[in-house]
Amino acid sequence: MLYIFTGNGKGKTTSALGLALRAVGEGKRVLMVQFIKGPWKSGEDDIEIKGKGEFKLMKMGKGFVGILGDTLPREEHEKAAQDALEYAKREAKTKKWDILILDEVNNAVALNLISKESVLEFIEWSRDKLEHLILTGRDAIPEIIERADLVTEMKDIKHPYEKGMKGKRGLEY
Repeated sequence: MLYIFTGNGKGKTTSALGLALRAVGEGKRVLMVQFIKGPWKSGEDDIEIKGKGEFKLMKMGKGFVGILGDTLPREEHEKAAQDALEYAKREAKTKKWDILILDEVNNAVALNLISKESVLEFIEWSRDKLEHLILTGRDAIPEIIERADLVTEMKDIKHPYEKGMKGKRGLEY
């Protein structure tokens, strides 16, 4: 099954992590590969989900691209995203994982860090190798949405950021 969590609102990664928590409790093995998040510390970095299953997080991104003080050459972000997709493919080939989460992969496509074709090919290739594939991130392209079994769009209605409040550690990152 292909799940998409997209939209401008908060909760895409959180939804994927909630699904991972539930799945591990039921004995599933879950791998989350992060395409953008990298050197910045996030709450999920140090979680240990205990249950009958297994959870593994791989931060492979180099951080936000072109914003918030990013000074890395674009090529480094592109290589990191391509490496993340290749890593996900190698892991999917092992058939060890029941659920694979490609966190912020939609952002990576929207930012042209990886091609939409490479992600679409990965989706088709993985259908008989994974029980569930979850793609998160803003700006999911129509071609990915068309292939999905479940699409949830997070919509911003009201956010403290609009009043100048910064995100809260442990809640938003």
